[in-house]
Amino acid sequence: MSAFLIKEKPFSRKWFLSYSLITVGAFILATSFVLFITPYKIVPGGVYGISIVLHYLLGTPVGLVALCFDVPLTLLGIKFLGPRFGMKTVVGFSLTALFTDTLTLFWGFKPLVEGDALLSSIFGGVLAGLGLGLIFKAKATSGGSDIVAMILAKYTRLPLGILMIYVDSAIVLIGLAVFRDWKIPLYSWIVIFITGKVIDVVLEGMSHDKSVFIISDKYEEIRDKIINNLDRGGTYIDGKGMYNNAERRMIHTVVSRRELGLLEEYIHEIDPKAFLTITDATEILGEGFKSLDEKVTK
Repeated sequence: MSAFLIKEKPFSRKWFLSYSLITVGAFILATSFVLFITPYKIVPGGVYGISIVLHYLLGTPVGLVALCFDVPLTLLGIKFLGPRFGMKTVVGFSLTALFTDTLTLFWGFKPLVEGDALLSSIFGGVLAGLGLGLIFKAKATSGGSDIVAMILAKYTRLPLGILMIYVDSAIVLIGLAVFRDWKIPLYSWIVIFITGKVIDVVLEGMSHDKSVFIISDKYEEIRDKIINNLDRGGTYIDGKGMYNNAERRMIHTVVSRRELGLLEEYIHEIDPKAFLTITDATEILGEGFKSLDEKVTK
């Protein structure tokens, strides 16, 4: 059995939470297609991008056609990649198709915001990212064209992220060829970009914490400030300078955005010539922050 499949006890709290996330995520995703994306012929990559193109060419239901693509692609993925795609994925793309066509039946493809494709692209991307983020949070996948990229990655050894961009861009260009309007791919790439960013926020949160590497000969004094004044921990990393091969001891610590200013002041007082590298910490799990157990189990 593939490590990608995570089994949960049926009807347990975690099971209900997972399927609740999938259901809510699928509904939000469907809402983005019906109210914002499809009315303006935006092609957001994936099977729904193809389905939207076919809808305007042949009048076919967007959700049903997407489902017709998802099922064989999932079977193809199981054949070439193994059983990575569990019941959650099937439930996710089935509910998305059902909600999309049900909302269409009652609402039609009238845009929620008339005459503003840009605003619809932005909010369509936000809702699509939120919906997909909730589905991913439940340990399901979006299936569809992602599977094509995974298969190509297996046989070409190219990075999966790059291949997903290629696949989605090819679908966007199909929309350009069919609709013959350059605004379509431009709006579509806005949706794809925003969707990816919102997925990251949903999965990783909006962290303002900073990862700091400090190189200074007065590392003991800086260490005391970090522990006693900021109530933070850290790690010593022993290294060697590239220029003169001198042995150096580096401090790595993680602080909040507010604490960063205090830390910089402390270091300036102790050693104005200290060398600092400061980066955004997208997510921090462990003692003093959100625990890994809390993230995985809840």
